[in-house]
Order: sequence, then C-alpha cells, then structure tokens
Amino acid sequence: MILHPAVIALVIGSALVCLMILTASFFACRIAASWDPQSGSEKQIGLEKKTYLVSMLVAYAFGFQILSFFLFIYTADDLHGLFAGAMCGAGTLNVNRYGYPSLTVKAAAFILAGLWLIMNHADSLGRDYPLTRAKYLFLLLLAPLVLADVFFEGAFFVNLKADVITSCCGSLFSSGETASKGSLSAVADLPVGPLKCAFYGSGLLTLVSGTLFLLGFRRLGVFFSASSSAFFMASAAAFVSFLCLYFYELPTHHCPFCILQGDYHSIGYLLYGALFGGAVSGLGVGLLAPFGRVKSLAASLPPLQKRLSAMSLILYFIFIAIVAWQMLHTDFVLDP
Repeated sequence: MILHPAVIALVIGSALVCLMILTASFFACRIAASWDPQSGSEKQIGLEKKTYLVSMLVAYAFGFQILSFFLFIYTADDLHGLFAGAMCGAGTLNVNRYGYPSLTVKAAAFILAGLWLIMNHADSLGRDYPLTRAKYLFLLLLAPLVLADVFFEGAFFVNLKADVITSCCGSLFSSGETASKGSLSAVADLPVGPLKCAFYGSGLLTLVSGTLFLLGFRRLGVFFSASSSAFFMASAAAFVSFLCLYFYELPTHHCPFCILQGDYHSIGYLLYGALFGGAVSGLGVGLLAPFGRVKSLAASLPPLQKRLSAMSLILYFIFIAIVAWQMLHTDFVLDP
C-alpha cells in the first residue's frame, strides 16, 4: 500500500465509520424488535435515551462517508503521477480491479447516507420521534453498503503497486472505433441525440415540477423526486458523452476526471458536488412523502420538503449554469 496521508486518512476513517455503523446496527435490531413509543416501560425509556447518542454517532459517520467520496476522488487524482501511463485519476483507479467498484460503491453510499441524514433530521422535528424505527431499518439496509465500501477501498489501496503500467483516460474513455474492448467507453459511445433529449427533457421536468411544488402543489413531491433522479442520471451520462467536450475543447476527450485538475480550475469538484447534492435533496422530497400523514410531522414536514426542493433546484441550476456558460463561451462546436 502507498503510504500517502490521504490514503491513511481514508483507510482509518472508513474503518472507524464501519465500526460505528456496525455498532449502531446492533442497536437498530433492538429498535426494530422492541421500539414502542406508546409504552412507558423501563426498556422503552432506555432505548429512547440511547437513541440520541446512537443517532448522533451515525450522523457523524455518514457525514464523513459523504466527505470521503470527494477525498477518494482527490486522492486518486493526486496519486496518478506515481503510475506509468496515468494522466489523471482515471488511470489510478485502473491500476487494479478494485478501483472503479470502490468509486461506484462510494457514490451510492454518498446518496444513501445523505438520505439517511435527511430522514434523521425529519425525525428530530417530531415531538415523539415518529421516524425512529424507519430510519434504523434504513440503517440496517445501509450497513452492507458500508462494509462493501471498506472492503473495496481497502483492497484498492492495499493492491496499489507503483511499478504497474496503467491505461490513460484517453483509452479508457475513448469512443467509436478507437475504443478498446472492455474499456469504460460505453457511456462515451451513447448516441448524443437521444441523450440530449433526455438531459434537456428531464431538466425541464425537474424545473417545472419543483417550481410547482414550491408554489403549493404538494402532490407533485414524488414526481419532482423522480424527475430529479432522472435528471441526475441523464446529467452524469451527458457529461461524459458530450458536455465535458466543451471544457476540454477536444472532440475525443471524454474523461470525467481531468476536469478536477488545476488546468480547469478544479471546476469538476463544484460540478459534481452540485450534481450529487441536487440529487440527494431531490430524492429527499420523495423519501419524506410517505410520512406526510404523521400527526407530529404535519406542520414541520412540508416546510422541510420545500427547503429540500429549493436546495435541489439551486444546486442543479449551479450545475446547468456552469455548463451553459462554458458552452456559450468556447469556440468548440460539437458536430451534429
């Protein structure tokens, strides 16, 4: 393993997160089996006292889990100079078979950890903590993902060998006839026309449904959440397929990692942060929708959902504004 400060921080941090989540999972099993807010028994009172501490520990753990996604990407990009053939984080992640699975798991953990934090905050707004059982059941579903994250991340860093010759992003994200078999060129090869329709169409649906939801059409909450999710997926694919070309001003450079480097003012971190943050906020609106009939949340849940929808729209607007600015202020023209 390469003893880099960021690598050590990620490994130790992930191990601590895993330990806290496993400990909280045992407590979650007790919550699932015995939680009864209507009971005044000594056992119930004990569970209520412990849930404050456990929820706080899990919140800190998932907070680090979210930050570790960006730290992992930064570390992969920072280490690329150690490997022959690597020009950015894409090459580093290709050094062994655990790199890209680790990135995928971390991306999923980012979104689901953010949703758990939203549910935890909503639970604290009710006087009787009505979402306690639901959020701990959700935690039990997240625990295997945290374990997978620790496994893939640890395996990736342990198997990093500086004498390995890896592939550059040009071959990994190449398109057309130059794409190598088994490379990551599938997204770059997606047809631009339909992808543009999906990108602009889902963006328009998200904007309209989000605006209407803010104006008081509460029944559109789930639809806004679904359209927000669709826009996230369409944007991720569109960025690799054609949007990033306007930043690189090269018709064949589809790498989503080079934009994180200083040559492009590290704008990728802001783009990805806005995109992932918008997705989490938008999905949070739909996640809370089934709990709208809970009496203790009747007054506090709608304002929270509106704040989440507003945050999602703002973050998506930041993403779109940066991309649009680059598209309008470059001499590069994408062939139809």
